[in-house]
Amino acid sequence: MSFDYLVLGAGGTGLNIWDILATLFFFTLLMLLLKKVAWGPLMGIMTQREELVASEIVAAETSRKESQRLLEEQRDLLKEARTEAIAIVENAKKQGDVTRDEIITIARNEAIHLKESAIRDIDTEKERAIAAVRQEVVSLSVLAASKVLGKEVSEEDNRALIEQTIAKVGEAN
Repeated sequence: MSFDYLVLGAGGTGLNIWDILATLFFFTLLMLLLKKVAWGPLMGIMTQREELVASEIVAAETSRKESQRLLEEQRDLLKEARTEAIAIVENAKKQGDVTRDEIITIARNEAIHLKESAIRDIDTEKERAIAAVRQEVVSLSVLAASKVLGKEVSEEDNRALIEQTIAKVGEAN
């Protein structure tokens, strides 16, 4: 057995133990440097990123819950507004019915009042017309009686006689 592969030197074709040891040393040194210089800060950045993502997830969940609460609140407000709108419409209908009934009652009372007033006016005018006709009949009767009798009867006597006659005729009717 020959130990040529363990000898340092250029051009050797075997394994060089010193090269292996040097490589292991430098690899370990590189790993320690990377751990201190790159891996630590990289892990710190990854931890910060993890915390940021976790806080964003919590914030998103909080925001989602708040949005859900606001949505429910808006739905409740909308339902309340609809209920109030229905109540307002119903109240307006009832008020309209009451107002309509009041207007109809007032119109009926006014019509009754106008009818009664018209009847009183008609009765008054009828009485005036009857009185005027009686007066005219009395005057014509006095004139006719004077001509028939051919003499002058006092107007007062004649008028009293005619009024008595007309009253008797009025009572008979």
